[in-house]
Amino acid sequence: MTDLQLTRARAEQGYAEAQFDLGVMYRHSRGVPRDNAEAVKWFRLAAEQGHAEAQYILGLMYHHGEGVPKDSAEAVRWWQRAADQGDRLSQFKLGVMYRHGRGVHRNRVAAAKWFRRAAEQGDEWAQYTLGNLFEGGRGVPRNNAEAAKWFRLAAERGHAKAQFKLGVKCFNGDEGVHRNKVEALTWFQRAAEQGEALAQYNLGVMYHNGEGVRRNRAEAAKWFRRAAEQRGDIYD
Repeated sequence: MTDLQLTRARAEQGYAEAQFDLGVMYRHSRGVPRDNAEAVKWFRLAAEQGHAEAQYILGLMYHHGEGVPKDSAEAVRWWQRAADQGDRLSQFKLGVMYRHGRGVHRNRVAAAKWFRRAAEQGDEWAQYTLGNLFEGGRGVPRNNAEAAKWFRLAAERGHAKAQFKLGVKCFNGDEGVHRNKVEALTWFQRAAEQGEALAQYNLGVMYHNGEGVRRNRAEAAKWFRRAAEQRGDIYD
């Protein structure tokens, strides 16, 4: 019996993990022709048994209209079920939906709650987003020290936008972060190497002015050029 035959047999017997695996096979053309409608069928069977990953993917398929009509409210329903089980990806998605009012009424407090739950599980996008919410006081009290904390956590996980944000805070000496241009340079460098255009520009400025590093016009020109190739509007 092939892996496909064995998976199908177990899925038909009602095993949620096999149903999930069969859904993955149909969604990604693994041993069978791609068939999103068939994938939805198997993900739904697994999801109805409480399989959190199937619930998350079923939410994605409703959100994007893969194999089913696009339905943001139905996506939210499945992400809610998975999020309640602790699925961090679904928690992040719920945060996004509440933040923008997609499939639910817009609610910044609820958005912040779900972003925090995902962030506390180490989701770097949730950490970065939560940092932005604290920085702007959206759904949570404005708190620059708390914003810096979440930007740092995301930055340490390699999130380029968080590295840029943390670099700005280190450069300016924002609340919750001691002014440290050498550290700012480090974070701009990390973000710049990942292609973050504003970090490339700021890195160029620091090399041009000799802030946090020995002045180096050639290095400055290199980073200005890289930023310009991506974001000519930086100079507009």
